[in-house]
Amino acid sequence: MDFLVERILVPEKKSFQITEHDLGSHTSKVHTHCNCELNFIKRGWGRRYVGDNISSFHPGDLVLMGANLPHCWEVKGTYNDKSPKCIVIHFQENLLDSVFTHVPELEPIREMLNKAAQGLHFKGSQIIRVRELMEEMLQLEGLNNLIALLKVFNILLEIEDYEYLSTPGYIKQANQSDFQKVNKIYEYVFKNFQHDISLEEVAELVNITPGSLCRYFKNKTGQTLFEFLKEVRIGYACKLLSVTNKTITEICFESGYNTLAHFNTQFKELKKMTPSEFRKKSKTVLTN
Repeated sequence: MDFLVERILVPEKKSFQITEHDLGSHTSKVHTHCNCELNFIKRGWGRRYVGDNISSFHPGDLVLMGANLPHCWEVKGTYNDKSPKCIVIHFQENLLDSVFTHVPELEPIREMLNKAAQGLHFKGSQIIRVRELMEEMLQLEGLNNLIALLKVFNILLEIEDYEYLSTPGYIKQANQSDFQKVNKIYEYVFKNFQHDISLEEVAELVNITPGSLCRYFKNKTGQTLFEFLKEVRIGYACKLLSVTNKTITEICFESGYNTLAHFNTQFKELKKMTPSEFRKKSKTVLTN
């Protein structure tokens, strides 16, 4: 299974868009996009994947995610006869640089959105007020909607009970001014990580030399291309270990590795445990 790279177009003259939609087959596919996302679950339950994190989701769950963080919601059921639904806010791709950089009072929001590169799962009684505001925002337009959004951000900043979902640096955000080129590399890796990937073919994709590609990617993302490739492959392996009964050897090769020894070494480097230990731990999480 490949990662899907989506292009979410926030309407021109808007800094964000808020929608309510059903959870279904389209949300169960691992996807990523250039937009930050705030997702509130109204109805339904199942499994959530954010980066390399696998956990269950239920009504009332509120998750803030940064750009380019692979995620999906697999619906397993609902507590009533109504269809599973969520309310989602997607922000303009350049929101961090265009607004929060220039308004000192908004700096705490910028810091929170930077933390969301790992995915933030908020908890506690204040989530009720966030839901109420998001419901209101579905009916608002213009400045009134922006004011409501700032109220949402203010509540999120006050919430002390939250957890990071993905491991640090699972997929670091690129510098926004070079976002298109870096995202092209991301997209290529997502679509081809199950096969051998060379510096030469990626460099040709973005019209720079292989040597320059190494420096460029490290400068813009804080990691090498092959560190990023490792994170994508191991993240995919984690999902297979959790939700399939495939052997570790099968998962090794399906994740893009040519030898089991190399797979085991890189897995332990990133997850601090063996694939077998991870499978046992994740099965426990998913059955709770």
